[in-house]
Amino acid sequence: MGIQKPAWLDALYTQKFFLVCPEHENSKKNEKNVCCLDCCSSICPHCIPSHRLHRLLQIRRYVYHDVVRLEDLQKLIDCSNVQAYTINSAKVIFIKKRPQNRQFKGSVSYCTTCDRTLQEPFIHCSLGCKVEYLLKHKKDLTPYLKTCKTLQLSPDFLFPQDMADDDHPMMTSEALSSTIADSDKQMTDSSGLTEDTSPEVVRRKRSGGVQHVCGQLFAGSKSSGNGDRNRETAAINNGTRSTTASNSSGRSRKGIPHRSPFC
Repeated sequence: MGIQKPAWLDALYTQKFFLVCPEHENSKKNEKNVCCLDCCSSICPHCIPSHRLHRLLQIRRYVYHDVVRLEDLQKLIDCSNVQAYTINSAKVIFIKKRPQNRQFKGSVSYCTTCDRTLQEPFIHCSLGCKVEYLLKHKKDLTPYLKTCKTLQLSPDFLFPQDMADDDHPMMTSEALSSTIADSDKQMTDSSGLTEDTSPEVVRRKRSGGVQHVCGQLFAGSKSSGNGDRNRETAAINNGTRSTTASNSSGRSRKGIPHRSPFC
């Protein structure tokens, strides 16, 4: 007599997912969206460190139904003739059957278990429908089961940010942490540069002596030259100072305008 149904397959079909994990009620992202195939139970991301050596299967949500990636499920069981759907560039398969009450005329294919309309050449709308069909007609699931000793979560699985990398070696958010650290360092460097250079520029602009400062720098850099050049530089500086003083003294603020009296 053939195998009726493996324990992990029965757990995948009977366990409740996307409910709050009772062991991590006060934590963020505590929905149970992972199925541990060795423990045959649904767990949340905070429970993964306790199951890191087990076979883990991520459960996703599509149109209010539980789905699994076709790439992951094919490592466990033959998924041929089951209609797949595309979500975020990845093909997924529904876990449970989805019966359809209204029958569309002229439909090409129907599900062998729940009579749901399908696209050719598929004959099963979900994994549960195929398993039920095989148990009813083939009486054995052994030829369709595959040996899978290790099964890890996909790289796009999101771990909560409050989980430390040291305590959870399976976390894939190390790149995110390094990116945040690098960005903080760049922000620190840029802010330090701004603090060193900005005040000097502001002081020069407020004093109105940019040419004067440049003249001093020019004179200082040419201090090793002959005396004529020094005297010429000093004359330029004196002329600049006198011009600046005359311009500042020539500017007069207008008085308050007086209106003509009303007649």
